[in-house]
Amino acid sequence: MPLTFISLSTLGALLGLTVTIILIIRKVEAAYAMMCGALIGGLLGGMNLVTTVDNMISGAQSMMPTIIRVLTSGVLAGTLIKSGAANQIAEKIISSLGEKRSILAIALSTMILTAVGVFIDVATLTVAPIAISVGNKLKYSKYVLLIALIGGGKAGNMFSPNPNSIVIAENFNISLSSVMLAGIIPGLVGLLVTILLATYIQKRYESKNLEFHAITESSSEIMTADLPTILSSISGPLVVIFLLMLRPIAGINIDPLIALPTGGLVGIFAMKKSPQVKEYLSFGLKKMMPVGILLIGTGTIAGVIKASQLQYDIIAMIEILSLPEFLLAPIAGILASAATASTSAGSALASSTFASTITQVVSALSGAVMVHTGANVMDTLPHGSFFHISANSVNMNISSRMKLLPADILIGFSTTLAATLIYGLLLG
Repeated sequence: MPLTFISLSTLGALLGLTVTIILIIRKVEAAYAMMCGALIGGLLGGMNLVTTVDNMISGAQSMMPTIIRVLTSGVLAGTLIKSGAANQIAEKIISSLGEKRSILAIALSTMILTAVGVFIDVATLTVAPIAISVGNKLKYSKYVLLIALIGGGKAGNMFSPNPNSIVIAENFNISLSSVMLAGIIPGLVGLLVTILLATYIQKRYESKNLEFHAITESSSEIMTADLPTILSSISGPLVVIFLLMLRPIAGINIDPLIALPTGGLVGIFAMKKSPQVKEYLSFGLKKMMPVGILLIGTGTIAGVIKASQLQYDIIAMIEILSLPEFLLAPIAGILASAATASTSAGSALASSTFASTITQVVSALSGAVMVHTGANVMDTLPHGSFFHISANSVNMNISSRMKLLPADILIGFSTTLAATLIYGLLLG
């Protein structure tokens, strides 16, 4: 075992994470916060400056294949958002299910948009104006609407071709399609818990006879006029799913680097939006660039943590408590999501740090799903951007948004519990 691997103490790694969290809370850019946390953690943990920097660079380099795939996924995301396809899909789902199933419709819309490749924050902002309109008509509390939006997005994130799934697949060296398929059941469990929670909150709201206050309309990414047809709107995601499914069905491996932009381009031509292709590509790239930069920062701190004894100390703690070793996977995801307040960054940090150790206990797929769902638990904490974006989507103040954190965490935990029972206890 190389000396550089054991020279950094667990305390140094934890101090580095602590510095990262403090800086993010103080509104320092997350990528810079992670780089600073990595540097301080390495030095305080016993590494010299050269070794610390080497581990930071090594960690960042390991993220490059993922970053390339994430950037190419912007073709699909940009097309769905900018063309109006995302709005069309959401409106169609909500109008089809009707008012009696409005909570289900809102959650399902956000889940499907996230599942086909739209970022959870954009999916939330896209569905929010429709949800607010329905909520004002049916006198739904904004808490109910936001739970449905957040829970639906969390559920969809579990089986989407989004950066979190891409980085999980890359670090566990398995196909993106297998990660998406394995995340369907945990995601559906999250959707069910979301609906139950939202329904319960609304019944409590009505039982207390609280005065209803209409919610001011929020704005979506684009105007809802001149939307494409529903068939052309879903053409891109269908092509992506088909291409990714070729591996498990026919043994033909189409890399996400090819499948995701191909789906976006097919969608552009199906919606007859070819004159706007450069605009959509530019929009998608701009959406993905912050994620790519965030993953570079995540890689630096992951490189330092991986060089520490943190993962072995966590394993020792699990053994002392007489817990099953496969719990390392969900615990790693939960801790990483708490540190970064991001599903993507949490997935990247946990998988790049712990994948090699986890796969000594369970299969790569089982470990990947448990880490992925674990990163879905604490990803909406206040030091992350989605906390504030989700609050703004329904014009909710920070103190009110804080009241929903237990529900956020419960929804994420339900997906983790489902994944752990299936892939850790039964199939691990």
